[in-house]
Amino acid sequence: MSAPKITLYTNRLCPWAHRAHIALKELGLDYEEVTIDLNTPREPWYLEVNPLRASKLIGNLHSTSAAWSPVLIWNRCPVPCGCSPLTPPPPSGPAENALFRARVAFFVDAFISKVVTHFNAGLRSASEEERDAHGEALVAAVVKEIEPLLAETDSKGPFFGGNEKLTLAEVQTGSFLLRILGLTEHGLVSAKVPTLLEAQAPRFKRWAEATIAQESVNFIWDAKAYADRARARHAPKK
Repeated sequence: MSAPKITLYTNRLCPWAHRAHIALKELGLDYEEVTIDLNTPREPWYLEVNPLRASKLIGNLHSTSAAWSPVLIWNRCPVPCGCSPLTPPPPSGPAENALFRARVAFFVDAFISKVVTHFNAGLRSASEEERDAHGEALVAAVVKEIEPLLAETDSKGPFFGGNEKLTLAEVQTGSFLLRILGLTEHGLVSAKVPTLLEAQAPRFKRWAEATIAQESVNFIWDAKAYADRARARHAPKK
């Protein structure tokens, strides 16, 4: 069976597109990478290859440079790979496999909806005090929503479910973990976050550090480039 022809329309600074890079690296698949400029409106040709071009999920792509969705072309078949809803795939194989996929979906949804929202809010902070408040809220969400779901990492492997290798949970959260743990030195995430996580959510911190140490997760990560773009994007309008 011949290898699939894969084209990934991406921008390496986008955490949603970053997830596709992690998955492809983990699978060892070669692909062509086409970088989309996020500072300009989407070109008409991109709207044609993107199956979400008419979706309310991404708004009016013709009129705004901010709205965007990465897309992967697999043997000429477009596959949205960023902002699509997080739902478990159809069950297949043993029942425990389906149960694991459902657990992953629940975990990732909790992480994105409860934790990443505070990360995003922190990027827009106008002061250190405001940034610290969002950092504390992020840690509180981790403690309540995520820490209990990582109990199996206490006595087994470091990844979700106690696995020794990355799972889909890490593929879908790793890009955000890099940003949460890697932007404190750039002043975009409260400097209190690592210490608070160590004290209040040690499972999460160990899991996150194990995840971002993986080459498949960090090989495209450029903290400075992301920080520079985030500052420019969230700078007060004059």
